[in-house]
Amino acid sequence: MRSSGVRQAEVRRESRETKIYVSLTLMPGSIKVSTPVKFLNHMLETLIFYMNASAEVIAEDLRGFDDHHVVEDVFITLGTAIDRALGDRVGIRRFGWSMVPMDDALALTAVDLGGRAYWVFRGSFIGERIGDLTTQMIPHIIRTLAIHSRATIHAEIRWGENDHHMAEALFKSLGMSMAMAMEYVDNTVRSLKGTMQ
Repeated sequence: MRSSGVRQAEVRRESRETKIYVSLTLMPGSIKVSTPVKFLNHMLETLIFYMNASAEVIAEDLRGFDDHHVVEDVFITLGTAIDRALGDRVGIRRFGWSMVPMDDALALTAVDLGGRAYWVFRGSFIGERIGDLTTQMIPHIIRTLAIHSRATIHAEIRWGENDHHMAEALFKSLGMSMAMAMEYVDNTVRSLKGTMQ
């Protein structure tokens, strides 16, 4: 079996709207998250933990319009870090899936890290916000992460009565699916074409 080595990446993104820094290592370790959106911090910590990864994510909102720019830019940067940390993707399992219950809520996700971006999100929330995160940003997170990590992500909230539980079940499931797909299984490309592209 191929030695995995240390898979890591450091990415900075700066614009007139935000400053984002992500340092990501695809192995368990410390997690430090600091963004102006408190519920986003909670979901990022959850995602990274269940990905079996360690990371530092620091985001600054320079304009303060709403949560849109900082959330989008964090996941552009995180997705880019995932893509770079995966390298040539040779030897990874490629596919991952999970179903996670959290009290009243049930979420499921499936991931293909084959290098092509696609996304599907199904589900809805009861309210317009969970804490200081607008719920309409959660499908946008799935889309943004899929594009910039070059992954196919299918995500569904099957049911639930509490928005916090539904969102947390979704991010736990996504982290577990990503961890499974990132795992090294052998030294081959997991494609009959012989290439991930």
